[in-house]
Amino acid sequence: MNPTSRSSLPTPSGGAFPDSFVWGAATAAYQIEGAWNEDGKGPSVWDMMCRKPGAVFRNHTGDVACDHYHRHREDVAIMRQIGLQAYRFSVSWPRVLPDGTGCLNEAGLAFYDRLVDDLLEAGIEPYLTLFHWDFPLALYQRGGWLNADSPHWFSEYAALLGRRLGDRVKHWITLNEPQCFTGLGHIQGLHAPGDKLETGQVLRLVHHSLVAHGRAVQALREVCRQPVKIGISLTSQVCVPATDAVADIEAARESYFAVDAGLFCVSMWGDPIYLGRFPEQASARFPGKIPEVSAEQWKIIREPLDFLGSNIYSATKFTRTADGKAHGLDKPAGNPVGSLGWLELEPDALYWAARFQSERYGRLPFLVTENGFCGLDWMARDGKVHDPQRIDFVARYLEGLRRAVAENIPLAGYFYWSLLDNFEWAEGYRPRFGLVHVDYETQARTLKDSALWYKTVIASGGSDL
Repeated sequence: MNPTSRSSLPTPSGGAFPDSFVWGAATAAYQIEGAWNEDGKGPSVWDMMCRKPGAVFRNHTGDVACDHYHRHREDVAIMRQIGLQAYRFSVSWPRVLPDGTGCLNEAGLAFYDRLVDDLLEAGIEPYLTLFHWDFPLALYQRGGWLNADSPHWFSEYAALLGRRLGDRVKHWITLNEPQCFTGLGHIQGLHAPGDKLETGQVLRLVHHSLVAHGRAVQALREVCRQPVKIGISLTSQVCVPATDAVADIEAARESYFAVDAGLFCVSMWGDPIYLGRFPEQASARFPGKIPEVSAEQWKIIREPLDFLGSNIYSATKFTRTADGKAHGLDKPAGNPVGSLGWLELEPDALYWAARFQSERYGRLPFLVTENGFCGLDWMARDGKVHDPQRIDFVARYLEGLRRAVAENIPLAGYFYWSLLDNFEWAEGYRPRFGLVHVDYETQARTLKDSALWYKTVIASGGSDL
């Protein structure tokens, strides 16, 4: 497939989701697989982080997690029961390359072979994420993303997976939320590897991860034995206008792409990848510290992609004040919030993210690679898990996305986060995002009310919200 082709874009009308729209759910390897040191798997930076006292809520670890490594067939059967059309998962880099590079681990590759085959047999399209934060510890000890060889390491890993799985996996995502593994992992030190780097080092990491992304795209297109579609999953707090006034819309757009010091923004990755340059604000924000990028590296970073992947949860409303400044509004008292304080209800988030990114980066199909709600879910006395807040949250967000359809913004699909309750990084097992309840003592799976509701949404093509 020509990655720059737009001939396959859906052209919906009337607010109905297009027939090509894909309904799925997502997970990440470290959060669900467990089997942290089985069958030749090497340690990751998250294995290291979980052994730092106090780094994770109640010192929880991903050692067992949801035991998906041993129970993946049960989980695929659950996906089929829900009616998922697609499943986004990540590969554990140190499971297939224990040292991050060099000798491969056949047992680890065989697991993903089986998973992909079982998904396809169940009629579920695999969407494979190369990197969802479980960086090989062996490579971190060699400098991690600060090492100039890191793009080479990543492209070697991508090529390995492309040769092994590229005959069956058609959809690939290179990096998941580089904003988070940069900001939370290397600036604030709250996520693995727990570092607090100075600004120049962080920008070097950004540079290397951008080149790594581009080289992975090149590697996949070179080795996969069928046409593939490739993207990246970016994230940030979405900025939405407080009203439909032009001034407020412009204030929200300006704020959405603004460069913040913590680099939890869209533009520091999106602009290089889709526009071939750093945002104009970057030089003023980081004077004298933006890395030199060669013409050849810009060509690599700007490898054409097939969709705009975005993880979207919360948003802030913005208005233009009398002095001309963009001003973010506080949430009203009592605004609905999940069990993690940052997850507050803002139903327009999907619409404005799709609109703003499509306007800035071109009319590539927009793929919601994550969206979901964390609640205080538990098994009720009737043996079921009732989660009406999750149903209402997702329905409201999807209504916002349907507005994008009505305005002819090209949409590719929606992946709910997450299929299963799982290890939520530094928060451990406290938050529950899943459509499926997991008893971490017995590993029993129970479909929540939201899973049964989502089944009806999928069956109706999104018309039954």
